Amino acid sequence: MQISELGEFGLIDRLTEGLKPSNASTLQGVGDDCAVLAYEGAGRRVLVTSDMLMEGIHFDLVYTPLKHLGYKAAMVNFSDVYAMNGTPRQLLVSVAVGSRFQVEHLDELYAGLRLACERHGVDLVGGDTCSSVTGLALSLTCIGDAEASEVVMRSGAQENDLICVSGNLGAAYMGLQLMEREKRVFESRPATDVEAAQPDFSGHEYLIERLLKPEARRDIVSQLRAAGLRPTAMMDISDGLSSELLHICKASHCGCRIYEERIPLDYQTAVCAEEFNMNVTTCALNGGEDYELLFTLPLSQHEQAARLEDVKIIGAITRPDLGSVLVTRDGQEFPLKAQGFKAF
Repeated sequence: MQISELGEFGLIDRLTEGLKPSNASTLQGVGDDCAVLAYEGAGRRVLVTSDMLMEGIHFDLVYTPLKHLGYKAAMVNFSDVYAMNGTPRQLLVSVAVGSRFQVEHLDELYAGLRLACERHGVDLVGGDTCSSVTGLALSLTCIGDAEASEVVMRSGAQENDLICVSGNLGAAYMGLQLMEREKRVFESRPATDVEAAQPDFSGHEYLIERLLKPEARRDIVSQLRAAGLRPTAMMDISDGLSSELLHICKASHCGCRIYEERIPLDYQTAVCAEEFNMNVTTCALNGGEDYELLFTLPLSQHEQAARLEDVKIIGAITRPDLGSVLVTRDGQEFPLKAQGFKAF
């Protein structure tokens, strides 16, 4: 059987089927954004998450500066901890690097990692390095914590809960389309015509920033705490809104109903989608790498939810037999499908 037949999450399910924790300190293992650990005498929970980033799969060094790569790699991990309603505390970074890289290149990579850690109050506490014959590879593990009563899983959504999302969606994906287009133009130019091949991203700066320098939404978690709101379920949007929402529905044994007209979009995203002759809603649903927070709140908290800054209510949780549905601007209903990033 080819790995692609199972896909990323099918493979995870197969490899971890039947795994049961043997340690009382393991409260949540595989199946959420972070593992959740508890140690005797501690009122807080330990949150642990890990990510791998492979050159040619997750990033392209033709248009990804190493400092930006380091910053983004850290943010990807911080975002998982925030998605559990926790606070990131420590980061471990392992790097596999080939002979084409010099010390100064790794200085740039770590400058980005250090900057991200400084901004979020995270300690860079260790890791490993080794050689690679297949390009640059990064493996990061972030350790965070949260009060036991504050940890939010994917599995807590209830019927009639509000579905909320922070920020706007699809911008990182459109930034990727721009970069890939300009890469093709660059590679088609003669090697001597470097100046003419330099792209002009005027008017698209926001999209490029969203791709290369995403920000984990610590501010949203802080805002929820200040308002006294604890989400019933939460995830970060790394693989696309549709995919993440279906994960919540599967874990919570529920359905959902979201409205196209309520999905938050940036003006530059809409303009760029039109330029590429792409459906902007499809980009927002399936583009991924937005690293916004998707969460659910009880219907009784509608007024407080509506007052949250940079948060949009896009739908509601329903009974499982009603399925997961997108309602278009003209009132048509279509089943949501996970068409975001596929690892295999």
